[in-house]
Amino acid sequence: MPVEILTKEDLSAFRIQLLHDIKQILNCQKAPENWLRSSDVRRKLKISAGTLQNMRINGTLRGKQLPNSRIWYYREDEINKLLNED
Repeated sequence: MPVEILTKEDLSAFRIQLLHDIKQILNCQKAPENWLRSSDVRRKLKISAGTLQNMRINGTLRGKQLPNSRIWYYREDEINKLLNED
């Protein structure tokens, strides 16, 4: 079995590539433009997390989740429409 020796330069190159890959993954999970995270929607509408979930379940507000994420996003124009209905 051949032996491979790793140098400090090899490890440094691996570290740089790993950090680059992690940054790409994190950038893919950012909210799309004109979309708000659940926390922003709750603050804007002054409601609890449970109320926001009920609004999503009963169809008052539509939300989306990014793949492999637990964060919900909501269209900003739909939030503004709800605010203007009152």
